[in-house]
Amino acid sequence: MNRDVDDVLAEAGARWRADQPSPPEPDLDRMLRPRRPKRWVPVLAAASVAAIAVAVIQVLPHRDQAPSVAPGKEHPLLVRDGDKVQVEGQVVAAPSAPVYYCLPIATTLPLDVNQQTKPPACTPGQQIEVTGVDVNRLEDLTTVLGVKSGTARLVGTWNAGRIAVEQQSAPTPPAPGEPDKVPCPPPAGGWQPGDASTAITPALDAFVKARADQLQTPWIGWPEGSPNPKPGQPPNKPSVLVVGVAHGDVEAIRKALDPLVAANLCVTKVRVSQNEIAAQRAAVEKLPLDDLHITGIGVGVGDRPVIISLRILDQRAADVFRPIGLDNLTFQPLVRPAP
Repeated sequence: MNRDVDDVLAEAGARWRADQPSPPEPDLDRMLRPRRPKRWVPVLAAASVAAIAVAVIQVLPHRDQAPSVAPGKEHPLLVRDGDKVQVEGQVVAAPSAPVYYCLPIATTLPLDVNQQTKPPACTPGQQIEVTGVDVNRLEDLTTVLGVKSGTARLVGTWNAGRIAVEQQSAPTPPAPGEPDKVPCPPPAGGWQPGDASTAITPALDAFVKARADQLQTPWIGWPEGSPNPKPGQPPNKPSVLVVGVAHGDVEAIRKALDPLVAANLCVTKVRVSQNEIAAQRAAVEKLPLDDLHITGIGVGVGDRPVIISLRILDQRAADVFRPIGLDNLTFQPLVRPAP
């Protein structure tokens, strides 16, 4: 990352943090990188989620990446007993014990560098019993002290917290991350080359903070795809500063921002403001996180910016989230309906 840009972002972040109740340090290295699939910080009991600073340009899953819920319809990620589901990841088979799919949950247990070799095992309480697995067909199969472990993509029937496997294959290779699409058409003459992060100034910071009931946190988009600059060079593709407007006139906001943003600018309509996002997040944090097997909470941008990682969106979880609004949230369940 360009040194000057680091300095600008660090100074802007410091100003923002001075007004906030002890948020964690922002990950400055992530600001200009295109989005990659996220793994959210585990929620242990009532862990809180950090607020997003204007200076920390979060490029997280955008509005068209989460399935919406039509009025009167079930959520497309809802799973009931008897439904076909899919999971991917580690499978562990110990002698004289059920075979388990291990949920990919980060652990906070300290690492003992002096510990002796131990057989593979799921994180305690983070496993799902699976039947019908051909253990010898697992990818990257290993055996340690009699316990077999490998990876697979499993498709089967969900019933009472177990999966009766009917299809087994190698895990799907991770797709390369791509930046979110800029939700504005290019202006006349196209998007201009340049680094939109340089538009993060004290004036922009003040403008956005003063309108937290109207605007979302700005973020950086890459309309021509991921940049691939040479080391020490600025991005080699145009970037755009995007500001979402939940309440108020989009064109009036754009005109007010124009003299403040010396870079490509996109001002677009969104459903919820920073204040409304904070209220949704606070409502989620008050839920019984452990009972619902919620493993992480994140905040992004777009129409469903509160992002919840959880074991499964079953009927019980859906009923608990319903007062907040199922279509106001983005769910990332580990057990998902099979296509």
